[in-house]
Amino acid sequence: MKRRRLWAGLAGTLAVATGVTVWAIQPHPAPATESKSAPGTLAQRHQVEVLMQTALLQQSEIHDSKGAADTYRRLLKLDPRNKVAWYNLGVIGQQDGMPDDARTAYDKALEIDPSFTSALFNEAILLKSSDPDRAIGLLKKCIAADPKAATAYLQLGDILAEKDRDKEAGEAFRRAVAADPSLYSQVPESFRNSVTPSPTSSQAGSTR
Repeated sequence: MKRRRLWAGLAGTLAVATGVTVWAIQPHPAPATESKSAPGTLAQRHQVEVLMQTALLQQSEIHDSKGAADTYRRLLKLDPRNKVAWYNLGVIGQQDGMPDDARTAYDKALEIDPSFTSALFNEAILLKSSDPDRAIGLLKKCIAADPKAATAYLQLGDILAEKDRDKEAGEAFRRAVAADPSLYSQVPESFRNSVTPSPTSSQAGSTR
């Protein structure tokens, strides 16, 4: 029972951390239906659920990224189409300075769910400097899946501004601030006059 309460609290915390307004490079909790959709017997599905809980605890509470990665790989042998396990392997690779491993894992997650917004966003951040055109495409897919993805608009604006596509960048910054006025301070000064948040939207954004 204690383990279940700990897992429920961890999942709730991580769900907030990976919310649609502001993403960070964070592990993603498995949805309740994920293990139920896994192939195999009831015992195998239960094993997948236990491995996911263990890996999340290793990753977020114990900060044992190597141990968590090993646990996710064990899980994926049982359930190779578990997008959350692939995504979290990507997070570990990204945090541990292994961009090739991270990209491979994110791509696996996106093969399973092309609209997985967290994977789209994180891979775009990974490629922001090395492959900005690919990053732009990923961020646009992220926004198509979640039109209120304020941070995705902000990152899109940054990349477009770097490529001197100022009109498109300004529109992306405007949409970012419209979705979340708290991001206004992160908009480059040269674009701020055109994206000033209204007083009403500021009040709305302060509660998110």
